[in-house]
Amino acid sequence: MPETKTGYPNRIFYSRNEALLPAIGSEEEKMLFRDMQSGFAAQFENTYPNPLEAKTVVIIPSLTLDQEILQKIEGVVHYEERMLALLMLLRMPRTHVIFVTSVPVDPIIIDYYLHLLPGITGYHARQRLTLHSCFDASHLSLTEKILARPRLINRIRQSIPAGQLAHIVCFNVTAHERRLAVELGLPIYGCDPELYHLGNKSNSRKVFRNCGIQLPNGFEDLSSKEEVAEALTKLKKENPALQKAVVKMNEGFSGDGNAIYYYPDAMTGQNLTLENILDSIPYALKMVAGNLSYEVFLQKFEKDGGIVEAFLEGHEKTSPSVQCRINPLGRIEIVSTHDQMLGGESGQVFLGANFPADIAYATTLGEMGRKVAEALRDQGVLGRFSIDFISTKQPDGRWSHFAIEINLRKGGTTHPYLMLDFLTQGDYNAENGIYQMANGQPRYYFSSDNLHESVFRGLTPHDLIDIAMIHELRYDGSTQEGVVFHLIGALSQHGKLGVVCIGSTPERAQMFFNKTFNTLMNECR
Repeated sequence: MPETKTGYPNRIFYSRNEALLPAIGSEEEKMLFRDMQSGFAAQFENTYPNPLEAKTVVIIPSLTLDQEILQKIEGVVHYEERMLALLMLLRMPRTHVIFVTSVPVDPIIIDYYLHLLPGITGYHARQRLTLHSCFDASHLSLTEKILARPRLINRIRQSIPAGQLAHIVCFNVTAHERRLAVELGLPIYGCDPELYHLGNKSNSRKVFRNCGIQLPNGFEDLSSKEEVAEALTKLKKENPALQKAVVKMNEGFSGDGNAIYYYPDAMTGQNLTLENILDSIPYALKMVAGNLSYEVFLQKFEKDGGIVEAFLEGHEKTSPSVQCRINPLGRIEIVSTHDQMLGGESGQVFLGANFPADIAYATTLGEMGRKVAEALRDQGVLGRFSIDFISTKQPDGRWSHFAIEINLRKGGTTHPYLMLDFLTQGDYNAENGIYQMANGQPRYYFSSDNLHESVFRGLTPHDLIDIAMIHELRYDGSTQEGVVFHLIGALSQHGKLGVVCIGSTPERAQMFFNKTFNTLMNECR
């Protein structure tokens, strides 16, 4: 397959039909991508309803986000493993899966997932699974690593069985994923990167406002320290009792692009001036990502812009989210709701979640999610996304919900729900906020990406599987309850592990988590 010798990003590739591909980032490339995406609706309509239809899914679990911030997350290269939940697609006996990672995934981890497949032998599934690796643990995103390896791209192409329809599934879609799609000649089940800006912090606020959804007092489209100071001053003057505000980069994620501004005690009355606020920012602003300096934070904020919002207080406060999907036919589905568990500076970092969200407001979240989904669909958005809220309980017992942000990508609540859905083949009913299996029984889970203890370091994937088998830390298909692990590759070096604990009640889900944690602690002492 011919190519120039100039090297990425300036080289030109040829597709399978020898047609010259357009230059990277050109209008021609964008048009070609849109053409491929427009044909995806017919593929979706014809192949998705039939589980016996032959098809191929190419999974690119790249976290194509700000790599400098992303590297603050310990063991981040193994976060690609979270999308191993999509190996459950192999339960459809004529579906092929191609899974690409930065570094090879230990075979015992693959075996662990294939063992979970209902009604399919591991051997049968393994014949339809192709694994590729870049053998590159550097700080580049996975998609950039793939684009720098033309022979790997060719091997991915050759892994697709002749004549099969195929598409790409990504964590998020940027210009890099668009280029990879064009080089592979495959559509992506995800949002066109030209629309990605709709999910940044500033535009999220605009979408919420246009949908008539309540949001915190604040200001968007800020791009300088001076504008941040002006916004902080106005918020305090509007609400003298305000003690904290949140400063967020437009393109931040998982809270690590946020910072908390703590109003100094003296910042009242005549002392509440723009100049005093401006002078206080370097020492009163605390970054959520602990090892991100003030200087780097400000540099990134000024480059990409951001917002300032009042920090919402409440005697009883939760952080729910709603997950939505817009399919290629334009149909909207409220996939799930969660109550998120947050930590870090003033509770800004995602650690885990309970599913479904509190029954007291789960249906309300679904209704608001649908309004936002309709607005985004009208803009051309496709695929999965989530909406985060802060909810506070009022003295009369009612809940007030404040929309915080839209994430036009998969997230920390995607893979736990996929595991539950694949394993139990149930359905979340947005009208009553309950997940039920085919037999009518409800299911709940508690999930976390952050089962993290220093004493876990040194446990290999083999050790974990051995411990899980001995202590029955596993998912039991007969009871449809139990524990499913992820992030297994991060365990030995980083002492970090992910779990999804599924139970017939919230209490049983929590019980499985407690048992898992206590067992691992006892085994490591």
